[in-house]
Amino acid sequence: MEIRNVAIIAHVDHGKTTLVDELLKQSGTFRENETHEDRVMDSNDIERERGITILAKTTGVYYKDYKINIVDTPGHADFGGEVERIMHMVDGVILLVDAREGTMPQTRFVLKKALEASLKPIVVINKVDRENVRISEVIDDVLELFIDLGANDEQIDFPIIYASGLNGTSSYEEELSTQKHTMEPIFETIIKTVPAPTGKKEEPLQFQPALLDYNDYVGRIGIGTITRGEVKVGQMASCVRLDGTIKQFRIQKLFGFVGIKRLEIESAQAGEIIGISGLPDISVGETVCEVGKESALPILKIEEPTLQMTFGVNTSPFAGKEGSLLTARKIEERLMKELESDVSLKVEPKDAESWIVSGRGELHLSILIENMRREGFELQVSKPEVIIKEIDGVKCEPYEDVLIECPTDSVGAVIESLAARNGTMINMSSLENNTKLDYKVPSRGLIGFVNEFLILTKGYGIINHTFSEYGPITANNIGERKLGVLVSMENGKATAYGLGALEDRGVMFIEPGAEVYEGMIVGENNRDNDLAVNVTKAKNLTNTRSASKDHTVVLKRPRQLTLEIALDYINSTELVEVTPLNFRLRKKTLNTELRKKEDARR
Repeated sequence: MEIRNVAIIAHVDHGKTTLVDELLKQSGTFRENETHEDRVMDSNDIERERGITILAKTTGVYYKDYKINIVDTPGHADFGGEVERIMHMVDGVILLVDAREGTMPQTRFVLKKALEASLKPIVVINKVDRENVRISEVIDDVLELFIDLGANDEQIDFPIIYASGLNGTSSYEEELSTQKHTMEPIFETIIKTVPAPTGKKEEPLQFQPALLDYNDYVGRIGIGTITRGEVKVGQMASCVRLDGTIKQFRIQKLFGFVGIKRLEIESAQAGEIIGISGLPDISVGETVCEVGKESALPILKIEEPTLQMTFGVNTSPFAGKEGSLLTARKIEERLMKELESDVSLKVEPKDAESWIVSGRGELHLSILIENMRREGFELQVSKPEVIIKEIDGVKCEPYEDVLIECPTDSVGAVIESLAARNGTMINMSSLENNTKLDYKVPSRGLIGFVNEFLILTKGYGIINHTFSEYGPITANNIGERKLGVLVSMENGKATAYGLGALEDRGVMFIEPGAEVYEGMIVGENNRDNDLAVNVTKAKNLTNTRSASKDHTVVLKRPRQLTLEIALDYINSTELVEVTPLNFRLRKKTLNTELRKKEDARR
């Protein structure tokens, strides 16, 4: 049976996972009586809720006499490091482009990685059944992008397929009437266009993990493609480590991928994508070889983290009320377990009860926090900070390419906000009632911007950003919130009377009946200073009745806080308290008098 290894790459939300679903269904991978959900590749709860792919997933489908291994890659910039490593596992890529949106920042990023790895691309124009599609302009955009990224003649001569992943239809023609309920054009094009793996079964074994997985029973699993040779369960193998040393180990288990299942297999040969377990600390980029015939493959580059946060033990007065896992030992164990499968993450101890956790971006770190919260952890986290590097004696910070599409009437406010965050406009173009803006912005300037952007565009704006490069540091005060906050000065329950008296001072984050403590942030001030307030104040009861005083207090709805909004919102003197039931904002120093002295010193 011949093998084809292909990765599906695209900008976030262009329909990769939905298309993989259809390829699985139409290849007959699922039995007729087998129940399965939509977007089966998004197996984790957060992936399903948010509609994003967080971890690369490998699947295999059988079509005619071929086994086609498909790797569904993440589309979000924070997980771009995985995309880069996956390019070493496959021989071709399917570039998926939305028939209306066209090429986006992440399309450029993932295609650049594929072209650098000399892979053969197949272009699928997806969502052709939607209204307002601009197929011919999108194809021109794609061609322009290929030329712009320096694709060679063979890569530019790419086949194009038109599809609707949601409807399960595809065709070789642009006309909607030619769409048929089949994925055959995609399967046939993969077989014709993507070359078979070049490794030979007879040569000595060479296997390089590009991804890691972790299983409580077998420990770390290295996932990658066998470059040459064959491997069997129980055989001895040598691992050429990243520092050049060699460690021998016995292969305990081998895993193959069919549909959404990871199956134990006895042996595998050149060209197959498999998982290997047996070496407890196997790492991405190392090479597994035959004993005595060690030759290392080039080490895979792992993207460096660009953002860091402090994770600490919850020290608020409510510690231990809502979560079951709260000790330093438990939090440290959980962070170390995350390192087993996430190579883009770094964890360093800060002191006995806190750790500096570095990752590829806000989404990368907030998903880790969200997973911990759902597992029953309580912790407190600081504002995300960019990682500063010294390059040739100059202090540098990360910059990002930002692409914005927003209603034309809100463009002025967006440009003004980005100018205050040291953004540089690269390009500006108009589409019907919308305007497209292309910017380069320091990553620091984007912390907290997404929330502000949604307010400025009344929720109609679309923003995408991807890491560009490190550049010289700009002004120091960007990324800090301009307005002050309302901070509780008492412990107790918030009352409607107490909140009603403060309504003209700002926006509230809590409702009547919410438990508060001294130092907890309960709202946003209208001015740029922090204000200590009493939200637990009750109405003085008297025995005199008055017609005017007996009206019911009607409060505005409080502002809802999600984890991302909370992390974006806080300043460097504040923390987010995360528990299984709540997110609370608080000051690092809870005591009101102490905080006043600190502010005065500042």
